[in-house]
Amino acid sequence: MARRTKEDALATRSQLLDAAERLFHDQGVSRTALNDIAVAAGTTRGAIYWHFKDKADLFNAMMERVTLPLENAIGRVGADPEDDPIQQIRDALQHALRVVTHDVQVRTVFEIATHKVEYVGELQAVRDRHLAVRTECLARMAEGLRLAFARAGRPPPITCEMAAHGLHAMVDGLIQNWLLLPGEFDLQAAGAAVFDIYLAGMGLGPAVAAPVPAEEPVSI
Repeated sequence: MARRTKEDALATRSQLLDAAERLFHDQGVSRTALNDIAVAAGTTRGAIYWHFKDKADLFNAMMERVTLPLENAIGRVGADPEDDPIQQIRDALQHALRVVTHDVQVRTVFEIATHKVEYVGELQAVRDRHLAVRTECLARMAEGLRLAFARAGRPPPITCEMAAHGLHAMVDGLIQNWLLLPGEFDLQAAGAAVFDIYLAGMGLGPAVAAPVPAEEPVSI
């Protein structure tokens, strides 16, 4: 009986998170009341408070259930010191872009987190989590770049921390723009191209070939 009760509790929690995900995406986080989520999940408001402290706690649980792609992928950078740090960052970013492109649930949660939440009132805790994740991501990138410059035997043209901020902003901006109109451009191809161009500009990574000019029409 105890095992069944635990299973029921987990099922209820999952139903609440599913309902929150749908409503947050459809009408925004600030316009979604906890009671709306309870009704959509077929439970009571009391069930929400059994599982979650408040809306921010529920929101963060939704995020943790489907970890943001960049958060999950970038955690691999530096895991194996024998690996090429630039390739690790490239693989992490490509993994993030691939998941955003092909996993509907991840894409939905990412869209909520970037376009449909306001960091006000009780949702300040959501902002705190977002900042903590971003800080860890930037630290991983900066460390990977630092290792890459050390292996290349040259100093970075700017601090690795600043370079990490630029790289993060570039990739984050690509994802946010792609989410506004998925399919407008190839997110994975664009990410790979701008990543290599960015690194080449700092003296890392493969050289970037100049584009081939279009042929001029021939006059007869």
